[in-house]
Amino acid sequence: MRVHAANADIREQACRALMSITTGDDAQGEACAQAAVDAGALPHIVAAMHVHAANAAVQDQACRALINIAAGNDAHRDARRQAAADAGALPQIIATMHAHAANATVQEMTCWALDTRHRCAGPGA
Repeated sequence: MRVHAANADIREQACRALMSITTGDDAQGEACAQAAVDAGALPHIVAAMHVHAANAAVQDQACRALINIAAGNDAHRDARRQAAADAGALPQIIATMHAHAANATVQEMTCWALDTRHRCAGPGA
């Protein structure tokens, strides 16, 4: 994602790929979510949201990736949520809500990202 930071299509597809591989709250989904965090995916997701703030498709897929990474019931879930918060997910999600107020899909995904079950604001927020 770093090499093609200015290309919204590539950023959207990268976020979609991360969303896809981290889907599921079973052991495999949780392991993939943790692997994504360990590989440094969160700062890239947040950066994609920042750089392509006006692109609804990037925002949608980035939120979906954040939701999946922050989900789960495993022992590392709270650490993943904190890592999302530390990467700046919360202010970026709020900025996305404001920038895409008329887009129902993006609004739904931002709400899911902030929901208590998928909290990208950290475990205690």
